[in-house]
Amino acid sequence: MVTDSMLPENLRPYFWDYPSIELSLNTDQSLIIRRILTSGSWDSVLWLRSQLGDHTLKEWLISRRGRGLSPRQLRFWGLIFDLPVQQIDMWVQATFETPWGRR
Repeated sequence: MVTDSMLPENLRPYFWDYPSIELSLNTDQSLIIRRILTSGSWDSVLWLRSQLGDHTLKEWLISRRGRGLSPRQLRFWGLIFDLPVQQIDMWVQATFETPWGRR
């Protein structure tokens, strides 16, 4: 469902640490999804959803078991993508079992 591989200009600030010319939704999909779901504005989320579809974003969350997202973000995206609460609870618990989660 990806319609355009280049990132729109308004998304480039989220990827300040990458040369914008090198990023594309086709080759850097996981990085782009993670950045937008963790730090993006609602407009950037709408763009991402229009490019990839909710099914792809839901599958990305499931395949990564929510890694890289905070407990608050996990709960939010779990609601948006209608994921089972028990599954989200396990992912949230796992965030507290990492060295960063125990600090």
